[in-house]
Amino acid sequence: MGLQPLEFSESYLDSPCFREKIKAHEAELEKTNRFIKELYKDGKNLINATKQLGMAQRKFAQCLGEFQFEYIGDAKTDDEDCIDKSLQEFSSFLKNLEDQRELMMRNITETLMKPLEKFRKEQLGAVKAGKKKFEKETEKYYSSLEKLLNMSAKKKEPLLQDADGQVEQMRQHFQEESLEYICQLQEIQERKKFECVEPMLAFFQTVFTFYHQGFELANDFDHYKTELQINIQNTRGRFEGTRSEVNELMKRIREIPQEYRQTSPISCEGYLYVRNVRPPPFGSSWVKRYCTFVKEQKILHMVTFDHRSGGKIGETESITLKSCVRKTTDMLDRRFCLELDITDRPGTVLTVQALSEDDQKFWMQAMGGKEPVNTYFFCHDFGNLFYFSPVDAQLDDVGLSFVKNSINAIETRGINDQGLYRVVGVSSKVQKLLLLMIDEKKNDLDLSVSEDWDVKTVTSALKLYLRSLPEPLMTYGLYKEFINPAKGGSPESRIQAVHCLVHKLPEKNRQVLGLLMKHLANVAAHSKQNLMTVANLGVVFGPTLMRPQEETVAAIMDLKFQNIVVEILIDNLKATESGIVCSTGSNYSGGSRGALKLQRNVSSIFCMISSSRKAKAVYPCEAEHESELSFQVGAIFNSVTQSREPGWLEGELEGKRGLIPENYVEMMK
Repeated sequence: MGLQPLEFSESYLDSPCFREKIKAHEAELEKTNRFIKELYKDGKNLINATKQLGMAQRKFAQCLGEFQFEYIGDAKTDDEDCIDKSLQEFSSFLKNLEDQRELMMRNITETLMKPLEKFRKEQLGAVKAGKKKFEKETEKYYSSLEKLLNMSAKKKEPLLQDADGQVEQMRQHFQEESLEYICQLQEIQERKKFECVEPMLAFFQTVFTFYHQGFELANDFDHYKTELQINIQNTRGRFEGTRSEVNELMKRIREIPQEYRQTSPISCEGYLYVRNVRPPPFGSSWVKRYCTFVKEQKILHMVTFDHRSGGKIGETESITLKSCVRKTTDMLDRRFCLELDITDRPGTVLTVQALSEDDQKFWMQAMGGKEPVNTYFFCHDFGNLFYFSPVDAQLDDVGLSFVKNSINAIETRGINDQGLYRVVGVSSKVQKLLLLMIDEKKNDLDLSVSEDWDVKTVTSALKLYLRSLPEPLMTYGLYKEFINPAKGGSPESRIQAVHCLVHKLPEKNRQVLGLLMKHLANVAAHSKQNLMTVANLGVVFGPTLMRPQEETVAAIMDLKFQNIVVEILIDNLKATESGIVCSTGSNYSGGSRGALKLQRNVSSIFCMISSSRKAKAVYPCEAEHESELSFQVGAIFNSVTQSREPGWLEGELEGKRGLIPENYVEMMK
């Protein structure tokens, strides 16, 4: 289990568990800071102590091999796993070079030392500064809060209101700093993966330029470097998408924090000050406790916790609630108090103090509290929030017609447009087009020939339609089931799992999803012109086609896995309308090799080929990479096996072993 996400909503509760999560993130960043310092020191040794090159290099390799990145969430993507293992790969390369004693360290200051030190000082240093500020604001807020709560209710109302206003201002400032700090912590946790690895990658590239006898080793590394660059690029792209979603969630929480307070039909939680009555002449004292109220059992769990005592968690006490009554100030010289009658202590009444009037109402509602006799309770009227009316999009025949119309227009008019689906249209025009197309009386417009609507408006309207459905196309119910395969397992098992889940979708959803995936596969086949690779399309359509019902930081961290699911669908959904069928059956309706290689990654969701020892070429192929085989129609391949790369086979031809496009051959009995 990796680091737990820091939910923005938790910052408003500021619970002991939340503080423990923050400590875990801070400890991980301190570990990273120490790691970078050590790596920097070792790098200097490599430059300045050429005579001790062997010892310094082995220590450097050991440092790389022992460090491992922590990740947020319960699983890593394949790209993150490759990045995580990259340090071990680098260590292996260094040990190889040391054995050969051919390593010449030159010019690593600009490619390795400065970027790492810059990252440590600017990024990790900024986190340290943020920590000090956060701790300072914590002290200021809780000190002022206790001072406020200890004020006599008999003081003049203007004085009380002024004190309330000052504490409210401090609370808002404290919560603002808390939001900023936890956002900063999580951003640096994600950023360090590529900020640390990229300089190392550049360092290795620099080292290889000084080799005269390491040509073969450099070639081997070049292949790995390419894969790692893709991993980093994918991780960076997902990071940007995740950061954008996190910022949007933080913005919404800032606007209406009360809607994001952590509560549920089962329980609610927060801080209460509990009155401890002692025998004369000692009087009473008030102790701050973090309380969780389980509604069905009416049990209140109370944990002693003081932020200023080093964040130590005390013992937990549990009581069973019989009733709850608001306590007025004429009965007790403290505001926001509640009187709790306890079932398991007959005749015992527990007095607790909420943090504010709104907090008092919150606990009363949760505990089924009542007003004291002969008193009146007035509710405040909160301001209303106004939103634009959402588009009434439905997954019906009209919607299906719009999807087909849009796809036809995009493939006819703009399949080669750069940034297709990433470049967005003017929002007013997009909404106008969508409203027009889902109007049964006016949706007879053919977008493929209409010049009134440019391609970016059509693509944006299609995305808006999919986002405006009452439920995501891949449904809320199957969200976790789709996400889980993307978090682990082999490529084959992932494809099989997604295949089964696609068939669990409602018929209309599956029909629209099939149309969309065939279209996106066609878009990806033109990526040299439109720059929209499968990975880029995954970033665009992951959050559009699938999302959880609850918006949390943890859910946003799963965005990268949503993208992977969409990538699997694009790569492996069979385009039956193109005439391409499973290679065991056979024929292809024609077209260029580029169109056929649109299916290069198909081990298909609807058709798996069984393993075999021999295969026969049914189409000619010219290799585009040294790892692929060139062949003519009728060529016989021996020792054919399934490749680790989906949609490709491995086989031998004329003594050479290489990759074979799966749809170019048929298996022989």
